[in-house]
This record gives sequence, structure tokens and C-alpha cells, in this order.
Amino acid sequence: MTNDAIKTLCPYCGVGCGLEVLPMAPATNGTPNWKVRGDRSHPSSQGMVCVKGATVAESIQIDRLLYPMWRDSLREPFRRISWDEAFDRLVQKIRQVQATQGADALCMYGSGQFVTEDYYTAQKLMKGCLGTNNFDANSRLCMSSAVSGYVQSLGSDGPPCCYDDVELTDCAFVIGSNAAECHPIVFNRLRKHHKQNPDVKLIVVDPRRTPTAEAADLHLAIRPGTDIDLLNGIAYLLLHWSIDAPYNYPYLDFGFIDDCTVNFPAFAQLIRHYQPGKVADRCGISVRDLEMAARWWGESKRVLSLWSMGMNQSSEGTAKVRCLINLHLMTGQIGKPGAGPFSLTGQPNAMGGREAGGLSHLLPGYRFVSNPQHRAEVEQFWGLPSRQISPQRGRTVWDMITGLEADEVSLLWIAATNPLVSLPDLERTRAALQRSPFTVYQEAYYPTETAAYAHLLLPAAQWSEKSGTMTNSERRVSLCPAFQKPLGEAREDWAIFCEVGRRLGFTEQFPFQSAAEIHAEFVQLTRGRVCDMSGISHDRLQQSGPLQWPCPDELEATRQSQRLYTDLHFPTPDGRARFLAYHPRGLAEPPDPNYPYVLTTGRLYGHWHTQTRTGRTEKICQMHPSPFIEVHPRDALELGVQDGDLLEVRSRRGMARFPVVVTRGISPGTVFVPMHWGSLWADRAEANALTHPEACPDSHQPELKACAVQLIPITPTSVDLDVEVEPARQITGAVT
Repeated sequence: MTNDAIKTLCPYCGVGCGLEVLPMAPATNGTPNWKVRGDRSHPSSQGMVCVKGATVAESIQIDRLLYPMWRDSLREPFRRISWDEAFDRLVQKIRQVQATQGADALCMYGSGQFVTEDYYTAQKLMKGCLGTNNFDANSRLCMSSAVSGYVQSLGSDGPPCCYDDVELTDCAFVIGSNAAECHPIVFNRLRKHHKQNPDVKLIVVDPRRTPTAEAADLHLAIRPGTDIDLLNGIAYLLLHWSIDAPYNYPYLDFGFIDDCTVNFPAFAQLIRHYQPGKVADRCGISVRDLEMAARWWGESKRVLSLWSMGMNQSSEGTAKVRCLINLHLMTGQIGKPGAGPFSLTGQPNAMGGREAGGLSHLLPGYRFVSNPQHRAEVEQFWGLPSRQISPQRGRTVWDMITGLEADEVSLLWIAATNPLVSLPDLERTRAALQRSPFTVYQEAYYPTETAAYAHLLLPAAQWSEKSGTMTNSERRVSLCPAFQKPLGEAREDWAIFCEVGRRLGFTEQFPFQSAAEIHAEFVQLTRGRVCDMSGISHDRLQQSGPLQWPCPDELEATRQSQRLYTDLHFPTPDGRARFLAYHPRGLAEPPDPNYPYVLTTGRLYGHWHTQTRTGRTEKICQMHPSPFIEVHPRDALELGVQDGDLLEVRSRRGMARFPVVVTRGISPGTVFVPMHWGSLWADRAEANALTHPEACPDSHQPELKACAVQLIPITPTSVDLDVEVEPARQITGAVT
């Protein structure tokens, strides 16, 4: 064991912070304890690290799934089996389903926790060898609206900006993102730049007064669902001022609009309906603040917009993203330092997953299953027969749930994610999983809420135990090396996929003995694409450190492209970006007299998604010990509740209970609960027991950010003490 620091990457959010890990005595049972610190040489995080990254090593050995487990039905306990028996059962079931129902009855649901090599082998197995596009990932809940917006407006996925831009901008427009808690290291860089440069403006759009909003020069606390009204209202003012007084207020870049975009006249016609008074009234803000936001955008030479789940998790998520990009296009704020539309990725390797084709409509190298040429290119590269890859878009994760309801899905393979906390409408999700004839759950930890609904458990190696690459929000690829052996009989996710492929007869497609070999094959499929990584390898990353794409093999690391579209040429058929105007539809489920409040959900600084890791980290649990509901004082007065009182929250789908936090940081009529607590960590405090699955028609991303609820104060006599225990709460001790 060396005492040299091991350079790796934090496995939490999409910021992609560099870490250094050192062994720390004393060792326990021959396994070292680890000290984690920020890597000052990593260009994304520059040595900074948040509490999640600093404590990540503490949960490595706690509650691990160590061996394959099997049970014939969900009513039985698990029993330990060998890997050979596990593979035999899985391969036999795959063949049976293929023979009786066809490949489209097979589904896999993966995760942005995968390294890119995991993602790639899963695509090769499912979409290539098995011929079904039914692979989706939790990026569907995270970034799919950003993907759709980028593709439709600019011609391709891929954030065009980089983190250095947060230190070069003179106006940061943050919408639908509590970056201070959810992407703290990027926000730290932005906040430092903001403090050091008094002329730099920070605008934050959020119904909550979050820590991000606390730092803003202007906080626009809009009503949930009015994002498009706001963005169109800003566009109206920029256009109006530029036309009425073009010499005094040249806010629009007409040269860029004429030379580099299409469809501006139709856009200009639509936004004429968004006069300031109407917009301010709909959004619940003042005309003065609306005009201030537009003025700051128009007067700034470098405008950087940043957004996350508040935009994406919406039934009109793609439209919101495109309306934001419209502002950049009309002012020419793209393709230059300090400017551009910058989506902040949620999962650590959501970007790498999209590069590898890890959503149900994608193929590796930013290709699409609907494109015949793209399918042919991948088939030929994989050595598969022509027309082996299906031309039909695969099932999204919610389509998998409805497929189980309709008995159209007979095998569901879930890996590295916990959908029995993260999916919407959990009662419906549970009922669907209970119907599943065969559910495989591939995970590093046990118990989890999802394990209660599995037939076959496969122990997966996790961060620290497997090597691979991840791509962060700024398109920077980092190597995450293994630095200890997997616990028990855990195996790398890619190794599991490859072994299943070989046992199904696809030995030529899965010759890999290492993640480096897989990566070397994968990057060849990116050659000549927007996400060209053909110049990146495990060896090069080991020697040079993280690299940004595009990075074709003929370029040296010093000539990587920090930003996309610097030549103002876009990967569309005519090379031009596209305006598209939208009228808002508003919330899919607006409040009404029966459900008069809007519930919104989100993350907290310390916890990560469903607590599979952070719930097992003592420091974080002390920081965030329990769930809660934020209520505005006006609403608290009407309800007759105060801090610490218990509120029952009911939607049309379910119920949850939370202690009250009275705060002016939430808008009247809106309440907030954190989304981290599943049934393992608190009783009846599941945010997604309340949410609905209505989704954006383009991105198919559910509107997890808003649903209509009613609030009922709970007195001691009204608490139901005779509550039937849900299956997911019976998970502990279910192994024999």
C-alpha cells in the first residue's frame, strides 16, 4: 500500500470535483480507512470539496450487498446463491422472454452513478445484441429536458460553456437551481467572482429564498409554473427597447440573428403578447424587478445562464429550456467566454451516459435510434447484422412502469439506482413492481427500498472498487481508478453486463478484460461527432489529468475546446441555431379549491438523492437528521400551525407527514419538502408519494417539481396509529 495520494473523482453531483484519497491508519480487518481531500490540480474544483465528497469514504463498508441473492417470490426471504447460479437464472429468463414475448418485454433501468464503461456495455448488450432500445437511466429524471432543449435549439446535446465562465461573466442568471446547496463548488467559484467584482450582477429565479437566492442582487420569486412567462417577458422588453430606441439600447445582436439563426420573426411576433404588466401579474413579481432583470441582461456583455431541476423537471421542461436559449440567441450571448446557456448536471456521470447512448432514444456518440444511418454505423461497428438495432424508441422508465401494469414487461433489470424513492407516484410504482414477473436489482448497498421488490440481487462494486471514466457538466472527462478490492463477491457493473452477453452467445462483442479496453472501443464511436473523445484514453488521463471534449486524436491537450460553437456554426442541417416560441401551459396539476397549495421538492446540501450512501454517513445524518416541510407564515397562520407541528400533506395520489418549518423563504401558497427520505429513513415522509408522472412531451421528464396538495394539521388524537406497513419497510433482515 502506497502513501501517495490517489487522484479520483467525487461520485456525487455533476460538478465532478477532483479528490485525493490517502490510506489512513489504523486499518480495520486489513482494509484501510481513507482520508479524502480536494485535489488542487483538478481544474473543475480547484481543491474545493463539499461535505459529501469529504465524507464519501465513510460509507464504503457499511450495509454492503456482498453476495448474489435469490428468491422465487417477493413473499419469501432471500437466500445466498453463487454467481454461476445467478447468471444461469438471468440468462435463462432472458431467453425465455425473447422466445415467448420478444425482446421488447426486456427492460433495463440504469444510473448516472455508472462509469461510462458501464453505460457503454449496457447499450451494447441491450440495444445491440438483444435488439431492444428499452434502456433508460435516472438521467430521464434529471437532464433529459436540457438534452432536448440543446438538441432542438442548437442541434446537439452538450453544454456549450465551461466552469471558467462563472469567473468571466458580468451577469449570471440562475433559474430553477439552488446551486449553493446542489452544486456548491461551482457556486463557490461564482460567488467569489461576484464578491470580488461589484459590477457583476447575480439574478436568481426561484419560488424559494434559497441560500442561492440569498446571495443574489435580484431575486425573482416567481409563482411555480410561470418560468416561460418570465422568459418571454424579458424577451419582450429586450426587443421593445431595441426597436424603439436602437441607438440608446442596442440590446439585440441583429447581425448574429441574421447570420446564425432562423425563425426569429415568428418568435418576435409571439413575444409581443408578453407586456410587462401582464407578465408581472402572472409571475407574482413587480414590473420594476422584471425590467431590472431585462436591463441587466441587455446591458451585460457576457451573460451566463445556469439552470437545473427547477427547469428540467417540468411537463414543459424542453419549452422552458428553449425559451432561455432564445434569450441567448437574440442577444448573441453564446460561443464566447463568460456567456452561454449552461445546464448544471445532477448525476455525476449523466453526461457520460448520454455520450454512451444511455437513454431510450440514444445510441453512442450522440446518435439517435430513429436515424437509419446512425443505426447502421453502430451495427457495423459492433459487428452485428443489418437492422439488428430497433428503429423504435425504447421505453422510458415510466413506460417501464406502465408496461409492468399492462403485463408487457416480463424482465426488469435495475442497476445503481433506487426508483422506489426517486420515481413519481410511489404507490403506483410499488404496485407495478409487485406485478413484475422477474426483477433484477444490481446494487452496492443493502437494504434499499427497491431491494424489497427484487427477485435477484447482484452485488455491484462501487466507487473506490472499480475503474472507469466520468464526464462532468463542463464536458470534462476524469479517470476514477480502483484503489481497493471489491467487498465480498461484488463485481463491476460492466463485468456483469459482459458476462451476461457472453453467456447469451455474444462472445465476439464482449471480449473485454478491463475498463480501459472498453473505453478504447467506445471513444472510436465518438470520432467526428460533436462529443469527439477519440483522443482520450485511460493512459492519457492517468498522465495528463482530466480532459475536456471535443478532444479528437489529432489535437494535443493544450488545444482542447473549452467552449462549443465559438465559430458561431451550429450542428444543424443549415448550421444555424433555431428560435422557437412557446406560450406556457403552466403546471400540469395547478392548485384548486380541494388542493390549494403547490408542493415543490428539492435537495439539501448534505444529502444525495435517496440516501443510499449519505444516509449511512454519520456527519451528514447529524447535519440533516429528519425531513420537514417549509410553510410561509401567512399559510401557517391560516392553518393554525407553528414550528415543529406535524402536517399531513395529501395529493391525489398519496399522503405524507412532515414537521413544520415556518419561514418567509417560501412564497405564500407554495410549500417545500426535501426529496431524500424513503421508507427506510423516515415513516411516511416520502416526497414522491405525492408527485405525479405527467411529463414533458419532448423530453419525457416527469414534473417532479410541482403538484397540488392539501395540508391538514395533525393533533395527537388525529394520528392514525394502526397503519399497515408497506412492503418496502419490511426489508431489513430479509436475507437468509
